[in-house]
Amino acid sequence: MTSIDTYHEPPAGGLGGRGAPREVDTLIVGAGQAGLSTAYWLGRLGCQALVVDSHARVGDQWRQRYASLRLNTPARYDGQPGMPFPAPRNSFPTGRELGDYLENYADAMRIEVRGSTVVTCIERREEGDYLVTCRDADFIAHQVVVATGGEQHPKIPEFAAQLDPGIRQLHSHDYRGPEQLLPGPVLVVGASQSGADLALEAATAGHQTWLSGPVKGEIPVPLESRRSRMVVPVLWFIANHVLTLSTPIGRRAQGQIRKGGTPLVRVRREDLQRAGVTHVEAHTVGVEDGRPALADGTVLDVSTVLWCTGFRQDFGLVPSEAIGEDGWPLDDGGIVPNSPGLYFGGLLFQRGFYSMLVGGAARDSKHTARHIAARSTARART
Repeated sequence: MTSIDTYHEPPAGGLGGRGAPREVDTLIVGAGQAGLSTAYWLGRLGCQALVVDSHARVGDQWRQRYASLRLNTPARYDGQPGMPFPAPRNSFPTGRELGDYLENYADAMRIEVRGSTVVTCIERREEGDYLVTCRDADFIAHQVVVATGGEQHPKIPEFAAQLDPGIRQLHSHDYRGPEQLLPGPVLVVGASQSGADLALEAATAGHQTWLSGPVKGEIPVPLESRRSRMVVPVLWFIANHVLTLSTPIGRRAQGQIRKGGTPLVRVRREDLQRAGVTHVEAHTVGVEDGRPALADGTVLDVSTVLWCTGFRQDFGLVPSEAIGEDGWPLDDGGIVPNSPGLYFGGLLFQRGFYSMLVGGAARDSKHTARHIAARSTARART
C-alpha cells in the first residue's frame, strides 16, 4: 500500500488557498464507507488518491443523525477492508460509533482526506481529465469517484408549507431526539425504516403517535433475537449473491428500491403495535384546515409532523451526459462508459442490495479501484 498522510488542517498558503489547481491521479468525493474503501483499494494497487469531504471530520455524516440510530447489520459485517469493526461480532453499532470507526479507519490506513471541502462542479476537460471546482480550491484529476451517494437533500411534499405554523415540522435528516417534539400527538410520514424507528421512539416518549404509509415487508424475526443469528447470515447471502444486477430478480429489485421504501428491519409491525403506534396504510396527501390529511379521508390534529419521506437524488455536480432521463447515473456498476474516468460509489443498489449496506461498500469499491488501476496503467503506456 502506498504511504500517504492523513489530512487534518491545511497549512497556511497550502491547500487552503485557491492558487493553481492541484493535480491528483484520482479524486474521491465523499469520505464515507464507499469513498474510504475505494481509497484503500487504490492504495493497495499502488494508485494515488485524495479524498475530499464537505464535513469537518471523517464520520460526521453518521454522527449528525438521530441519536438512537443503530445499524441493521451486526458488527461482524460492518468492517471495512483491512480493519474489522472493533465491537462484539453480534452487536449492532450506533451511528456515532460508525462515525468514529471511519475516522479511525482513515487514520490507520493513512488515507489522505481533505475535510471542509465542498465540491461545486466536476467538468471533463478536452485533455480527457477532470477539473473539480471546490469553494476554496481546484483540482485536476485523471479519475473522479463521486461517492456521496447522491441522496443528500431531504424530500418534503410541497403541501407541507400549508400546515398550521403552530405544528412543528422536522425531516428525519434534522431530527436528533424526542426532545425536539412538541407536547401532544405526533404524525410520522413514511413507513420505511427511519419512519418506524422514529414512530417507536415518539410513542415510547409518551406521545400519541400516528404512522402513515404502506409497509413494504419486514424481516421474519426480531433483529436482535437469538433466532436472528441464524437468519441474518442467510439475509446477508441473499443481499450479496441473489439480489444483484447479475440476476433477473435483482434487476427488478433495483428499480423498486430506487423508487423509495425498504422493508422494516430493526422495528417491525408488532413493535409498533406494542408501543401503541397507530399505523395507517394511507399516504399523507394534503392539508385540511391547516392539519395533515390522509388519502383515506382522515384528518389528524397533531402538534408535530416528522417527515420520513426520504431524500431526492442530485447529481448536478457531474457532466449532464453522465445522467439518464430518470435522474440516475448512466453507470455500469459504478463505471460511466460515456464519461471515461468518471465513477460512482455508494449508490442505492449500485451492483446489488449489498451496495446499500455498510459492509457492502468494499465489494463495489474494489471493483471500481481495479478499473481505475487498469485505466491508469493503460494511460501510462501511451
